[in-house]
Amino acid sequence: MGKLTVRALRAVLVVVLAGTVFVQALMLWALISGNDPEAGSLPLTPLRVITILGIGTAQVAMVCVWRLVTMVRRGTVFSHAAFRYVDAIIGAIVAAALVWFAVTALNAPGQRDDPGVTLIMGGVGLAILGVALIVLVLRTLLAQAVARDVEAAEMQAELDEVI
Repeated sequence: MGKLTVRALRAVLVVVLAGTVFVQALMLWALISGNDPEAGSLPLTPLRVITILGIGTAQVAMVCVWRLVTMVRRGTVFSHAAFRYVDAIIGAIVAAALVWFAVTALNAPGQRDDPGVTLIMGGVGLAILGVALIVLVLRTLLAQAVARDVEAAEMQAELDEVI
């Protein structure tokens, strides 16, 4: 991975992370201050809490991606240490899907006249879980690469002994 790619990815991660922290702070301030009365048909307080949690799942994934990029730059990504970050990304994606299902459940009573919206939202939740499955497949590929790397190191050590 080139330096330009790493810098561009890190710049995007910093901007998005700063933006999400700002939005979380605004949501938290709205919850704590109580200055925004709930005048709409949806309960705003649970939606704000869910939004804060949902943004938190994205932040966890971004920090883990940052750590994995650091490992790539150092050449240590094909190690067992990378699994903890990949597992955390999978967990964050599953948590995001659960948060989305909570939003769907909160929104469902208001959609009695048009249940298709709830079905579409449920489908989006399943798609989010599908992303978690894709990352799980990528984790399996990482495991195979780590096993091959360990095997290659052992073979190199044996070859060094013979020579």
